[in-house]
Amino acid sequence: MSIQVETKDCTSISDAELAEMADLGADREPGFDIGYLSKQREEWVLVTRAREGARLRGYSFSTLERIGGTPSLLIGLAAIDRTSRCDTVLRAMMGDKYRRALLAFPDEDVLVGTRLLGPDGFQAFTGLTDVVPTPAQRATGEERAWGRRLAKRFGADGRIDDRTFVVNGDGTDAGGLDFASHKNDPAPELLAFFDQVDVTGGCRLVAFGWAMAEDLAAGKLGGR
Repeated sequence: MSIQVETKDCTSISDAELAEMADLGADREPGFDIGYLSKQREEWVLVTRAREGARLRGYSFSTLERIGGTPSLLIGLAAIDRTSRCDTVLRAMMGDKYRRALLAFPDEDVLVGTRLLGPDGFQAFTGLTDVVPTPAQRATGEERAWGRRLAKRFGADGRIDDRTFVVNGDGTDAGGLDFASHKNDPAPELLAFFDQVDVTGGCRLVAFGWAMAEDLAAGKLGGR
């Protein structure tokens, strides 16, 4: 059965739909509950949901905006059901986001940023250019500055280590990309990024990359 993806304005999400989304990750950490998801409905612009038949398999809250003039696709929160098709669901959801980024920012490179809960989350950046952080490569001053800008946008101003890109928790719930691959074992160098990331304590790893204009136009990214 194919994966069907739908994106709409957050304002149109009902409480019943939020409850369904909360049920998706209720049995694992961080377990985004309906109260937290209702706040995300207010903070973000777009909500994407992926279904396999009648079953919800993934969702995300995101926005397309400019940060200091730079076209940006920001994923505030996302959760993918941990089934044998989770990789397919992630690709389909990212493909829909890239399609919308192309429509919003034709002929422009787009920064794609989110917060990761684990190393498998780097799969969301497949096909992107200059993904940060990168194993065995020190971030440039501009890349560190982007880490700080994104942390501020994600409500964690002043809590990021701009050398490790780890955002410390502040005792409250934090969003991010909750994804665990069914197929791939993460490389040790990616696992190392998360040595100091206490997910249950709200710590996250800020990560970003660039969707190049030519790749967006050619439909090379995501599930397209």
